[in-house]
Order: sequence, then structure tokens, then C-alpha cells
Amino acid sequence: MTFHGGPDGGPEPRYDFSTNANALGPNPVLLSALRLADLSRYPEPSYAELRAALAAGHGVRAEQVVVGAGASELIHRLVRLRGGPVLTLEPTFGEYGHAARAAGVRHLAVRSPGEFLELLKGAAVAFLAQPNNPTGELHGRAFVREAALRAERAGAWLVQDLAYAPLSERPVPVAARAFRLFAPNKAHGLTGVRAGYLVAPAAEPAALLAEAAPSWVIGAAEVAFLRAQAGAEARTWLRGTLPTLVAWRRRLAALLRERGYEVRESAANFVMARLGDDAAAFLHARGLRVRPLFDKGLPDWARLSAQPPAALAALAAALEERG
Repeated sequence: MTFHGGPDGGPEPRYDFSTNANALGPNPVLLSALRLADLSRYPEPSYAELRAALAAGHGVRAEQVVVGAGASELIHRLVRLRGGPVLTLEPTFGEYGHAARAAGVRHLAVRSPGEFLELLKGAAVAFLAQPNNPTGELHGRAFVREAALRAERAGAWLVQDLAYAPLSERPVPVAARAFRLFAPNKAHGLTGVRAGYLVAPAAEPAALLAEAAPSWVIGAAEVAFLRAQAGAEARTWLRGTLPTLVAWRRRLAALLRERGYEVRESAANFVMARLGDDAAAFLHARGLRVRPLFDKGLPDWARLSAQPPAALAALAAALEERG
């Protein structure tokens, strides 16, 4: 198992800074679509209409789109099908390494962009999150272009994980020749809906990935969610939340810096802060949950998401008590 934010088996906190879901969600447009979904029937097994709708939003053919039970399921499917080595630029989303371990293939975990580019020639699958989780780093256009070019030359599959791209305040560089992985549930505040999709650079690898999925990999509710999130009304709601999320993230970063903590602010809706290795337990006891990063080799650090003013006030009070 990988270590994520969100529920930890304990009592629900007053305020949950550990989840990166949109704090202004859930998106009411998508809630309406979910309520109207016919859950008494199987969805159409090839998801042809859904894939066509998703493809239209990205300017590709429906044959290039693969649907899955969230980003994590698609990550595991990619690695099972393609094999290893799996290349990652650390610290990053733990599911990439988990998928490599589950498939019994080698995991090449590097710490510098230069090393990532160099090792692409020996990778089968390489994952690059844009923006990255947990650092929030947004890799530049030149790096993304070079990574896609080297991967194509080497026959590696470069997968750009764009889960947080809709929550980024800055444009996200994307390479059309790479695989693009989308997990819209975070951006729309509906993490309980496990649905995602992938846009492949060509139809052939997409067909292989679709063939590797179990039957009805997503149900009627997830089909309704993915169709609705591609629509103009749902995306208008999402765009409207970004100014508030950015303001809340900046207030969170300022609050932490004012109290002497080192902060790394992201392009998306979260920050990293060097709170100390006892901070998560201290805050948890006061009804506040943060995402500790000891599993990333960062024992003093935690990730915190943008939250409403009441949550920030509670965090400030707890940190004042901590001293």
C-alpha cells in the first residue's frame, strides 16, 4: 500500500489539510449528473460514446482514449503491460513506485531532471507529474519537450500525470507525443468517484491498454462523472474556483512563514512546509490532519492543501499552542 492523504482510519478531523481535493467542491454540476446516472444497468462495455466525448475535448481520436478506475488503476495497468524499468523523478506520487513493486519490475528513482533525461534511454515507462505531487513543481516547456523527444527515440513510454493541472495557476507545459493521464476527481472535489482516463499519442498503445483492463472497469456513475466534467458548465465552475484557491494557498503559505516555518509553495492548491517530524501527530490530536512526507525521504516536512479561513484560523491556533 502507498501512503496517501485523506482518511487514516481514525476519527474524522475538524479540518483536513491532507487531501488535495478542491476545497470549494464538490462541483454541483457533477453532483447533478451523478444523481441522474442509471445505476441499474451496466454501461456500454467499450465506452465508445464516453471516449468520443473525452477525445473531442483534447482534439484527438476516440481510439486514443482509455478510461480507468482512477489514475492509480491506470498507472498500474501501464506498468503491468509495459514492464520495467519504471523511471520517476523524486520526490513524487508514490503510486508509480508501488506499481513497479507490484509488477516485480525495477524502479529507477532519480532526484535531478538531468538524471531523469539521461536514464530515459533505459526506461520502459517514465512518469512525470505536472504539477508534481508533493513538491508542486511545474517543469518547464523545454524540459518536457526534451523528455518527450528522448523517450520517443528510446521507445520508452513517457506518461505525464496531469491530475493537478486543472488546479494550476500557471499554464502547464504538455508534450503531445507523450501519454497524458487525467484524474479530474480532485479538481472537482469528488475524490470518492474513482474515475480517470488516459490520452495516448497513438491508437495502437491505447488499444493494448484497453485490452488489458477488466470488463466494465468503471460503472455508470463514473461514466456520468467523466462525461459531465468534460462539459462547458462543469469547467466554468472549476475555473471560477481557482482565484479563491490561489488566495487561500497564499494565505496558508504566509501563515506558516510568519511562524518561522520553511515553505515551498506550488503552482497548484497545496504547499510543502518543514513543520518537524512530530507536527502531524500534534496537529492530529487537535483535529487537524496534514500529510506527513516521511515516506518521501522528507521526515521533517508535510504537505498541506488550501483550505477555507476557518481551517486556517484553527491551524494558526494549533501552531501558536505548539510554540
